[in-house]
Amino acid sequence: MSELHHIVVVGGGAGGLELVTQLGDTLGKSKKAKITLVDQKLTHIWKPLLHEIAAGTMNPNDEETNYYAHAAKHHYEFILGRFEKLDKDLKQISIAKIQASKYEAFPEQHTLTYDTLILAVGSVSNDFHTQGVAEFCHYLDSRQQAEIFQQDLLHLYLDAQNKNINRDLHIAIIGAGATGVELAAELSEAKQNFYKYGLNKINPNLVKISLIEGAQRILPALSDKIAEHATQQLQRMKIDILTEKRVEKVDAEKIYFNDGTSINAELKVWVAGIKTPTVIEKLQGFKKDRMGRLDVYATLQTQSDPNIFAFGDCAHCILDAREPALGPRAQVASQQATFLVDAMQARLNGKQQPMFQFSDKGSLVSLSKNKAVGELLGQVNVQGFVAKSMYVSLYRMHQATIYGYAHAGLLTAKDFVTRKITPKIKLH
Repeated sequence: MSELHHIVVVGGGAGGLELVTQLGDTLGKSKKAKITLVDQKLTHIWKPLLHEIAAGTMNPNDEETNYYAHAAKHHYEFILGRFEKLDKDLKQISIAKIQASKYEAFPEQHTLTYDTLILAVGSVSNDFHTQGVAEFCHYLDSRQQAEIFQQDLLHLYLDAQNKNINRDLHIAIIGAGATGVELAAELSEAKQNFYKYGLNKINPNLVKISLIEGAQRILPALSDKIAEHATQQLQRMKIDILTEKRVEKVDAEKIYFNDGTSINAELKVWVAGIKTPTVIEKLQGFKKDRMGRLDVYATLQTQSDPNIFAFGDCAHCILDAREPALGPRAQVASQQATFLVDAMQARLNGKQQPMFQFSDKGSLVSLSKNKAVGELLGQVNVQGFVAKSMYVSLYRMHQATIYGYAHAGLLTAKDFVTRKITPKIKLH
């Protein structure tokens, strides 16, 4: 009996986890293929939640998915490790074992052989080598980075409280795309919650949140109408919006712009631009775009090797020569994950690879607890509670994909109850 076709997926983000779940429940369960997921973390957090974790308005422990437990239920294998190298000729990847003990001098490496390799490693922040950013700014690429920011924010409040000193606080967010806008709104809510729960030495009125964007308006990748609605909401929250401001350098206390001006900022977050992770940058023999994304055909096969697929933020996919490449959006990765399930079926059956077609459902931007703005199908503008309900439903759909609808329904009920009995902000 011949060995099963081995499909290896590298990256357990939103797209990667949705893909292995569906592959496991179909090809893995029926023993038509062996499915393996490789990730350097033990648990999954939906990346669009990171701004809430950073602000402390969400407890990540309540939202994480353990890969080992999930794999056992959904008929795939999970390997904890960091993707290091790729050998296209041998059809192997090298994986570095994650150091589990401080007594391990050199983490071990091993190889994994594949028949089909699917790269879903996402993206990381691109600071464009701006002076001081790496030293003095926070990033929001991972749960760990979001938690570090949350702890730094919390300890500023605790320090003021313990010293019994009334003080102000300056927070700056560099980059007014969706993540930057959502973080600004969430921090506006967080400052009220800190005060509500007794951390009152930093008065909410003395917390200045600045949102900085190099383009002419916030949310430059979205429509003018969405940007206008979001601007109005942020201004009501007293958030200082600075547009057409390009950061020249950053130090411990200030942000300096190329027009000679500067602003004070104790806490600084850089969310202005993305690039592919270092492991993709180092891959040799692959066609890439200027951001380092792997060029793929509409089949999502890389243009350099038909046995290697890429999707999500690490893939540069042009479906129509008259249109730009697909952007780094959660709905793109989710639709591509579902498409790849059918593509793998066709591949195993020796049929022609299908072509991916993207259906743009619109865009939604969260503006704290009960507000959001968005545009559906390029025509219908939505705001307020209705838009927020739609925004939340995107996460519920992700949960339904990786858990099933019954499980997702129970999680929704649990979250509803939890919100009623727990503090509105993480204070530890």
